[in-house]
Amino acid sequence: MCGMPQQPPVRSTPKRPSRPDASMSLLTNVMDHSLDDGYAEAAARKQAQGQSGLPKTLRAKLGLAAGLVLAALVVTVGAAEARIAAPVVAKEREELIDRIDQETESADKLEDRVDSLRTDVGNMQREALKKHGGEQGELVGLLSGAVAVHGPGVRLVVDDAKSAQTGGGGGPRESAGFSDTGRVRDRDMQRVVNGLWQSGAEAVSINGQRLTALSAIRAAGDAILVDNKPLVPPYTVLAVGDGQRLSTRFQNSPDGMYLHALQENFGIRTSISAQDDIKVPAAPSVIVRTAQPRAEQKGTS
Repeated sequence: MCGMPQQPPVRSTPKRPSRPDASMSLLTNVMDHSLDDGYAEAAARKQAQGQSGLPKTLRAKLGLAAGLVLAALVVTVGAAEARIAAPVVAKEREELIDRIDQETESADKLEDRVDSLRTDVGNMQREALKKHGGEQGELVGLLSGAVAVHGPGVRLVVDDAKSAQTGGGGGPRESAGFSDTGRVRDRDMQRVVNGLWQSGAEAVSINGQRLTALSAIRAAGDAILVDNKPLVPPYTVLAVGDGQRLSTRFQNSPDGMYLHALQENFGIRTSISAQDDIKVPAAPSVIVRTAQPRAEQKGTS
C-alpha cells in the first residue's frame, strides 16, 4: 500500500533569552572585575600572612598617636596665631592707607601752591617787560615766550602707530635701541619742533606746553618730557605763523620729510592743517640763571 511520504518532524531547541546588557560587554566586564586579578591575589596573600597597614606593637601605636596629636597641635596653633594676627594686620593696613591719603593730599596742596606762585612770577615778569621793555617789549615778550599769542598758524598732530604695542621688525630705529618702532620718540619731536622754527614759526607749543629758548624735550623711559612735564600721545603741536606758507615750507623741509618717512616706514600717524586762529599760552617761567666764577678770598691758596 502506497501512501504519501511523511516529512520528518521538525525539532527545534528552545532559544535562550539574551541578557539585557549583552550589547555592553566591555562595561559589564569592567564592573564584574573592578579589581585586577594581580591586586586581588596580592591582597589575599597579605591577609593570609596576617599583615596590615596599621602598627601592631604598642610602641608603634603610641608613636602614630603622638604624630597625629603633634600635627593637630601645629594646625591648631597656626590657626590661632593667624586669627590673633589678622586684626593687627588689618589695623596696620588701615593706618598705612590713611597715611598715604594724607601725604597725597599734602602733595596736591603743595603742587597747587607751586602753580599759583609760578603764575604770579610769570605775571610779574610780563608786567616788568611791558614797563621796561619800551617799544621792543612786545617783541621781546613774544620771542621769549613770556606772553600768550594767537593768530594764524598750523596744527600738527603726531601719534603712535596702531601696532605700537606689538613691535617687531627691524630697521634703524630698532637697531638704535628702540624695540618698538611704532612709538614716537623724543628725538622725533625735537626734529618736528626744530623744523617748524626753521620754517618760520613764531611760537610753538606741544600739548599746551609753550616752548622757549630754555625748553628741553627729553625722554624718561617711554614717556616724552617737555620742560620735565610728561606728555601722552597724541602730541598736538601748535605753531603760530603764516598758516599755509608755514605748512608748505615745513612739509618740504628735511624735518618734514623725516616725519613723512616715519609715517611710511613705521606707521606713525600724522596730520597737518593750516588754521585761521591758533592760541599758544605763555610759558610758566622764563627765568635765566647764569653761573659766575667765585671770587678768590685773600689768604687762601
